[in-house]
Amino acid sequence: MRKRGLYENNSQENSIDIKTYVFKIIGYWKLFIVTTIIALIVAKFLNGYKEKLYSLNTVISVKEENNPLFSTGTNIAFNWGGESHEIGTVKVILKSRTHNEKVVESLQFYIDYLKEGRYRLEDVYGSTPFKIKVELDKPQLYDNLIKIEGLGGDKYKVSFDYNTEGRNALITYTSNIIEKGTGNTFSSYASKEINFSGEYFSGEKINLPFLNFTIHSVSSLSLGEFYFIKFSNFDTTVKGYRSIKISDLTDGASILELKLEGSNKNRIVDYLNASVKVLEKDKKSAKIAYAENTKKYIDNLFKIESGNLKNLEKELSKFKSKNNIYNLSAQGSGILEKITLIDSQKRNVTNNIELLDSLNNYVLTHKKFNKIPVPAIIEIADGKIPIEVGELISKTTVREKLRNTVTDNHPDVIALDKDIETTKKILLENIRNLKSTFKNDLKKVNSRLSVALNKQKMLPEKEQGLIAFERSYNMSEANYNYLKQKSYEAGTAIAANVSDVKIIDTAKDLDNGPIYPIPSFNYLLALMVGLVLPLFYIIILESLDSKIHSVEEIERTYAIPVLGVIGKNNWKNNLAVFERPKSSVAESFRALRSNVKFLFNTNKSDSNSKTILITSSVSGEGKTMVSINMASVFALSGKKTVLIGLDLRKPKIFSDFGLGNERGVVNFLIGHNSIEDVTVNTKVPNLDLILSGPIPPNPSELLISDNTDELMNYLKEKYDYIIIDSPPIGLVSDALELFKYTDAIMYVIRQNYSEKGMMKMIDDKYKNKEVANISYVLNDFSLQGKYGYGYSYGYGYGKYGNGYHEEEEKGNLFLKIIKMLKP
Repeated sequence: MRKRGLYENNSQENSIDIKTYVFKIIGYWKLFIVTTIIALIVAKFLNGYKEKLYSLNTVISVKEENNPLFSTGTNIAFNWGGESHEIGTVKVILKSRTHNEKVVESLQFYIDYLKEGRYRLEDVYGSTPFKIKVELDKPQLYDNLIKIEGLGGDKYKVSFDYNTEGRNALITYTSNIIEKGTGNTFSSYASKEINFSGEYFSGEKINLPFLNFTIHSVSSLSLGEFYFIKFSNFDTTVKGYRSIKISDLTDGASILELKLEGSNKNRIVDYLNASVKVLEKDKKSAKIAYAENTKKYIDNLFKIESGNLKNLEKELSKFKSKNNIYNLSAQGSGILEKITLIDSQKRNVTNNIELLDSLNNYVLTHKKFNKIPVPAIIEIADGKIPIEVGELISKTTVREKLRNTVTDNHPDVIALDKDIETTKKILLENIRNLKSTFKNDLKKVNSRLSVALNKQKMLPEKEQGLIAFERSYNMSEANYNYLKQKSYEAGTAIAANVSDVKIIDTAKDLDNGPIYPIPSFNYLLALMVGLVLPLFYIIILESLDSKIHSVEEIERTYAIPVLGVIGKNNWKNNLAVFERPKSSVAESFRALRSNVKFLFNTNKSDSNSKTILITSSVSGEGKTMVSINMASVFALSGKKTVLIGLDLRKPKIFSDFGLGNERGVVNFLIGHNSIEDVTVNTKVPNLDLILSGPIPPNPSELLISDNTDELMNYLKEKYDYIIIDSPPIGLVSDALELFKYTDAIMYVIRQNYSEKGMMKMIDDKYKNKEVANISYVLNDFSLQGKYGYGYSYGYGYGKYGNGYHEEEEKGNLFLKIIKMLKP
């Protein structure tokens, strides 16, 4: 049974008392409030201090679009198919250095517009009453703040400080950056002056060795109002904008969302819109590159054919005049018409064969197809050929642009290479099949032409000559008209070309809030931190805490019962019961007086005198204070009481009564004085005092002597209550020797001071029934603390005790603040 009881007790000790922990946490409410307020203040500061970042977007579609006005026969682009992986290619282009260089160059985003803010220089691009137009290929002062101050009207003051070392960096932005292959070059300017200042009007060019730009007014700049501009590194600026985010807006659709983050919404809007425009222009240029090459080719042929036609016209006129023949006979006219028709057919077939041979040879011998022979001047019967040629040119052009940004191992490049190879094989196969068809057609045309020429030989010689000239002229005129028509069609197709990139939603500032910092999120985070940090602090503190804090904790840990609790004694001495009888501390001792009667050992004797021993684990737990006030509370109740100081090693009682410690119980125990000699009357009615006296060299031996028995027997006959202030039981064994004289033992534990393991020895003795009639008293107890409630032990009624006890003295402001921060 005993083992079972111990097991149950240990289980109770190890169990988690949720209610207790909740009260512990609630006890730190002041700490929670302080940390939360501090966290909210920090959050408010960070919301204002951190630079605000915004995120804006634009939505575009990337889909092949062909002009419906042109068929394969007339459309110079030959209605080519859309390239594979076009979306992936667009994503790479938008992040590429080349693309972003074009955008930065067009917007001149390497110029920073700044204004003094509360915490930093703020980017105010788009909000300034002026714009700067840089003179390209001329030097500008690099990375230095240039102040632009209004002087009223359209007049400005430009000023800055030179480098203190006298060497000022200059930067020159190159025009046509993409063609020249460089963004900026650096140089230096030596100055002897400390600063520069000059006055200029809006639109006036500033041409200096270190500054070359024009200020253009947007609105009037107030007198004294000023801004700063700064010329930054072009390449660094481009690098910063390559962080644009690109995502598919919907699955399975060619719709992209472009997002850009920054501190200035005007910059984001302009950059996104300009980026889409540059993409649209480049995609359109890539798409019509084939058509442009075709038109150039046609225009060259047209020019040659125009010259041939003029020459033939002159020769025909000379022949007619010389031979005096101007018109053909009816038979001759019929033969000429038939030959002209057959010539046109033969020309078309022959040109197609020659073009197919050239095209076949080019495809076999080249890896890049952006300068492929142009099939647009011939009406190829098979529409697959021009489509495949268009696809091959388009894919090759896209691949070359992509290779400016990524390597050959990039997935998009690999995919394009596979598509190009597949298209190339299909094209070669179709060329072979179509060429075979054209050769058969050519044999038929030659046979018909041979018959017509034989009929021509039957005409007179002069008429045959006129037919020959007319035949050449008609062929040249037909070519001229055909090329003229094709040139017109090519120009129309280029002008009417439809872009593959369409803007669905332009970037626009819709008064979007910042994405960082987010005030509501920061305040919520601050609130969480303000609550969580104290919680971690409490957990760590509790895990390292080895002190006794509450009655409940004592009851869970030990078998000895708790007799009661004693509040904090804030009085100037330990005579709280006598000098402050209406205090809460005095009331708690009265409760102990009532409770201690249940501990008295009724089997020891029938004497009315009761002996109470008060001890503790170590010094400083308040046993002397408890001893004095327990003796006082019995004496004030009309009982004749004596208080004995048997802590012979470290006596303290004498100081509270304002007495000296020269004579006491030690003098009686060694036989120098009688009991009456060492007994002292006190100012407390019915209370006598026996001090400990001089500190002896052998206190333990004195306490176990026969004189101690004589002392205790004498006192029991004379007094109703004997209160013994004994030594701490955890340090010496003196108190154990006195247990045999007692009817009750009060073991003092001090809140937030006594260690949890100190009471194990006496508790074990209680469990083994070596000690009886013992109970714990929790001293220095505070209801405002983090633990327990304790009202069931006669102390701690809180607000319900108002008016029944004297209020404690108020501390000064500093002590109040320290106390507030304590749990």
